[in-house]
Amino acid sequence: MNWEDYIVSDKDILMGKPAIKGTRISVDGLLAQGWSDAQILENYPRLTKESLKAVFTYIQVCIHDGLLFSQIKKSA
Repeated sequence: MNWEDYIVSDKDILMGKPAIKGTRISVDGLLAQGWSDAQILENYPRLTKESLKAVFTYIQVCIHDGLLFSQIKKSA
């Protein structure tokens, strides 16, 4: 799966946030909703299983490359 066929970043669309090509659906906004794959596809009929798989592949690549990280507060 080549996520670059599905995910784009254009400064004129969503201020450059990674989005699904041909839509104004940002990768982070899509996942922040906490919906299942089926709920996402039901609520966004323009998306395909392939475009959703590309989102997950993109995130996996970003994590692997250290582009995404979590700030976890340490307990005192």
